[in-house]
Amino acid sequence: MLDRSRHPVPAPIQVGSTTFEWGARTYVIGILNASPDSFSGDGLVDPDEALRRAEAMVAAGADWLDIGAESTRPDFQSVDADQEWKRLQLVLGPVRRAFDLPISVDTSKAEVARRAIEYGADAVNDVTGCLGDPEMPRAIAALGVPVIAMHNQRGRAFGGDVMKDVRAGLRECMTALMTAGVPEERIIVDPGYGFGWGPVRDFEMLRRLEELKRLGRPVLIGTSRKSSIGYVIDRPAQERVHGTAATVAVSIANGADIVRVHDVEEMVCVAKVTDAVVRA
Repeated sequence: MLDRSRHPVPAPIQVGSTTFEWGARTYVIGILNASPDSFSGDGLVDPDEALRRAEAMVAAGADWLDIGAESTRPDFQSVDADQEWKRLQLVLGPVRRAFDLPISVDTSKAEVARRAIEYGADAVNDVTGCLGDPEMPRAIAALGVPVIAMHNQRGRAFGGDVMKDVRAGLRECMTALMTAGVPEERIIVDPGYGFGWGPVRDFEMLRRLEELKRLGRPVLIGTSRKSSIGYVIDRPAQERVHGTAATVAVSIANGADIVRVHDVEEMVCVAKVTDAVVRA
């Protein structure tokens, strides 16, 4: 279990109207998928249903909502920026009007990020670490918003050490962002659980998550309903709540500051109890 006294606490980050102070507790991000081909089977494009789901997440204690309109599952079908924005706008609009809590947009396209921030989103979550679109780092810098930079192992050769590869990938992301003018203080890092690793290496990542504290940034992790959990318990995505709970608890014990989840009510409870144990 992480010895938190060994690591400096990153400075707070302002996301929308909310200040996130690290170290005191774990924050929970609720996932809203505005893509019909979501791996977890929870994709939606109906604005009313999206609003109902967002209301349930907020009532359950979500600190933040993350909305994406293009699937990021393995072998996903890519869509162009216009199609992605059409899907995203349908969900982002009513959710933004209804709630004041932070909203991030899950996209790897600079054009979609710009439109979403102008439409009311507060941060960008890019699963390519802002390396998929060469315009993204400059767009983030110009928009002046926080960014979640994720290491994506898909298509990369494994160097033989999971966390060495993750740290190198995240440093590459951070360098691209800071070179473009994004202050380091606005960057949150995500190791990319489930993005090109396989179950054995995914679980090794959780055991060694503390090593990311060397980067000096808040750590977000998204294990929710991932295939590695299904590999162990042999359940479809919608039946992996209990397995997800185990990975969330382990992630918090080993240093996660934020967990990104589908099942907000259950994982808020997991986070509270785990915090009571590991954060005293």
